[in-house]
Amino acid sequence: MQKEPLPLQSIIYDAASDAVDIIDQTLLPHQLSHVRLQSLEHACQAIQTMQVRGAPLIGITAAFGLYFALRDGIPLGRASSTLAATRPTAVNLRWALRRLELAVDGADQGSDTAARALREALQLQAEDAAACNAIGDHGFTLLESLWREKRKRDPEATRLNILTHCNTGWLATAEWGTALAPIYKAHAHGIPLHVWVDETRPRSQGASLTTWELGARSVPHSLIVDNAGGHLMQQGEVDVCLVGSDRTAANGDVCNKIGTYLKALAAADNDLPFYVALPVSTIDFELPVGVGQIPIENRSADEVHRVVGVDEDGRLRQVRISPEGCPADNPGFDVTPARLISGLITERGVHEASAAGIAALHPDRSGSSEI
Repeated sequence: MQKEPLPLQSIIYDAASDAVDIIDQTLLPHQLSHVRLQSLEHACQAIQTMQVRGAPLIGITAAFGLYFALRDGIPLGRASSTLAATRPTAVNLRWALRRLELAVDGADQGSDTAARALREALQLQAEDAAACNAIGDHGFTLLESLWREKRKRDPEATRLNILTHCNTGWLATAEWGTALAPIYKAHAHGIPLHVWVDETRPRSQGASLTTWELGARSVPHSLIVDNAGGHLMQQGEVDVCLVGSDRTAANGDVCNKIGTYLKALAAADNDLPFYVALPVSTIDFELPVGVGQIPIENRSADEVHRVVGVDEDGRLRQVRISPEGCPADNPGFDVTPARLISGLITERGVHEASAAGIAALHPDRSGSSEI
């Protein structure tokens, strides 16, 4: 597996060229290549084609895209609408655009507006990095507790087994990641752990991105097919499930990559904890319920029909795996009901997946439902 010095960054603003450099995640793990974004069009294309992905990183990229638009004289409303249409599910996209809209409100047109937008985009990036670092700390405390409990039950236990779905590391955020951040910190603190990595069809973010990240940090892991998780839980090979979120509703329902709901059901059937790691920016406080209410992105059928990989000559190729003319449907996300979630790991601690738990995290309210 290709190994690169860490930490890397998923997105970097280069002041000298007034541009943003991103990692083209569609080429990983076979090729580490950077792409330069210099316009609204570039930002939209990067989000739509999933060169950048992960709710926090999508929001940050959109923020820089709005800055480029204002710098280039494109009206705020048109630019914001264009960016908002690129990915309908992740709430960070709309949240980031709203932050920038408020930041530039009242500014003089032209360079002053653009300057304010750039400052806010950089601030969003810094805040996300700090939030993910804090998520890692709170999640580490949780994993440490689970490891102690396992050792009490079984003094001969050799490792804590964690199952994760999709990619939730630094590739999906400004730094650290969400659900992978606690794993990185636990590994650094010497907790013996092993990560079961779902392949996460159809785009295989687990197989191509999560394994690449974990391998680069020498975190023990095994790649598994998406349908193996329930079997491993039945066999006692999973101690905790830890996933991310693209949008969390006000009642604690969590929208995440397609297949997450099935993992939560299997975890509940096997009496296993199922935690979701997310920054508060991923919570949609205006959405009362997630199940049946969150718009689910339906992506191209080609993602289901075709797979991409490297052949024996090292060439990146795409091949079809289904018959010509075969219909396919490709929902990108599903919603896990709050009742199946053990807790939400945020930068402000571990909170209940409930209306009370979410309310305690609202920026305009006080109170606590911390677990």
